[in-house]
Amino acid sequence: MKIAVVGIGVAGAYLMNRLSDDHNTHVVGFERMQKDEHDAVCAWATCENVMAGLTKTCGLNFDDYVLHNGQHMQVDLEGKGTVDIRLKGMVSYDKLRLIQDMTRGTEIKFGRAPRKDELESDFDIIIDSTGFHRNYLPRLGNETWIPCVQYKVRYHPGKEPFGDFYLRAFPSMSGYFWYFPLGNGQVHIGAGDFLKSHNHFVDEFLNKYDCEVIKKVGRPVRLTPPENCEPFTDGRKSIGAGESIGTVYPLLGEGIIPSTWCAELLVQNLHDMTAYRQAVLEKFKIYSLVFKFIKLKITGRFNMIKHGIDMLKLYRHMKSEEERYGMNVKMSDMLKVSQI
Repeated sequence: MKIAVVGIGVAGAYLMNRLSDDHNTHVVGFERMQKDEHDAVCAWATCENVMAGLTKTCGLNFDDYVLHNGQHMQVDLEGKGTVDIRLKGMVSYDKLRLIQDMTRGTEIKFGRAPRKDELESDFDIIIDSTGFHRNYLPRLGNETWIPCVQYKVRYHPGKEPFGDFYLRAFPSMSGYFWYFPLGNGQVHIGAGDFLKSHNHFVDEFLNKYDCEVIKKVGRPVRLTPPENCEPFTDGRKSIGAGESIGTVYPLLGEGIIPSTWCAELLVQNLHDMTAYRQAVLEKFKIYSLVFKFIKLKITGRFNMIKHGIDMLKLYRHMKSEEERYGMNVKMSDMLKVSQI
């Protein structure tokens, strides 16, 4: 069997590693960026409690990629105080090096974004892991996405604005600014905002704290959950995995772990699309509730009395999954955040 994996990001790299283990399968990866330009966008923050097991499945040790082990995360609530969240496994890591090591020894054609008909003539299965672009799947109609920008910067020793993770929530929870240490004075700073005020805030921060800009990237992030990203296939040869079918946790905009989970579900159900669909919808069912909460906040329609039960369900989910999210979850903190 010949399989094309298009888009070598989080999900694509994991799929290249796992599927290449099958000697009866010929797997070829395609990445539109040139090899020397290939980069892993997004903030590189994740939870080592979960990633350790996923990378072990790929024959790698996640500890080798950790850049900063978080202890606390300060959340600025737009003039309504701050929340200090104790972390328990949240780290920043060398995402690009992990992707490179996951795909080491596999066949990847860089600088190529083949046409769909070209792939269909050469491959039995086309896996669309192109993220937001969803190039090989049917277009989505009514969906929600958030524009983002991020800088990799370097500060002089002792001049870093913060020593650990820092977030600033935007009004009505329309997005947030992030500051994620990468070690050795390097930091990812960036922001995403549904109302598109993120560039202004990031520029102000860059001007306020003197630093050397190493790199700038920007791309939208899909917040629409899997339930609203169907179909997951085109009915022929293309199958979606990762953000292309909505595996981003809407409250945090985090897709590293869920996209890797999704890739593993595809590995397990590669020859049964009905089972794959059901597994994805079940695994990410809570994302629909979280998405509803975010949409209500952004549009100003959230009401604590009317929607309090849904918020309680969201809290119970995150509280029961503290090890997965890498943080201590408190109802008092969630209530403060919900009021901005």
